[in-house]
Amino acid sequence: MKIFTQHPASVGESYFQHMGSALSFALPLLGAFLACLVHALLPFLFAKTGSRIIVSLHDRMVTHRHRHAPQAAQANQADQAT
Repeated sequence: MKIFTQHPASVGESYFQHMGSALSFALPLLGAFLACLVHALLPFLFAKTGSRIIVSLHDRMVTHRHRHAPQAAQANQADQAT
């Protein structure tokens, strides 16, 4: 069962907290996908919707990453430096 809890624990979450967090990104990404798909066919629709959703999700992810798991964030920064 460690396979299901190792990553969530590394970011300071339980399995179900991590599931909720992941789904809170997945659903807006689905919306961005649909907006981009429609935009590909009808370029006058949803001209900025997909990119606006992506920027919003990126900002949310970066902002919350350090607040929820400071030790994990520091470890990730150390890994990236090497």
